[in-house]
Amino acid sequence: MRFSVEKPVNDPVMVFVMMILHSVTNAHILHFRAPTLSIHKALGEYYEEVGDLLDSFVESFQGEYGLLTKYTADYSLPVEALEYMHQLKDQTEELRRMKGFPQHSELQNEVDSIANLINTTIYKLTYLK
Repeated sequence: MRFSVEKPVNDPVMVFVMMILHSVTNAHILHFRAPTLSIHKALGEYYEEVGDLLDSFVESFQGEYGLLTKYTADYSLPVEALEYMHQLKDQTEELRRMKGFPQHSELQNEVDSIANLINTTIYKLTYLK
């Protein structure tokens, strides 16, 4: 499964927000299906933390630019945990550099925190088996 940045909403901020919101649900589903305790724990830590990190990003964004209102209903179930986290990593990097995504350091720092959690989760899924 690959996330598409060619969504009906051409706003990379909304695509990013929806992608990370969906990652909470998807990580939780993968957590339930985890075949090992290490995968179970890594995904549990991810979904418990990422919502608060996204909340910080959205609140900071809305303080600077106004309310986000163009939420979409697109959703896809994940297939495999490590592949899914790599897709999140790649799409986060792509979206944050797109035209229309704010480059203010305070907002990019919020994205850095999310990217850091994704990287940490990839590490745990890859090496802590």
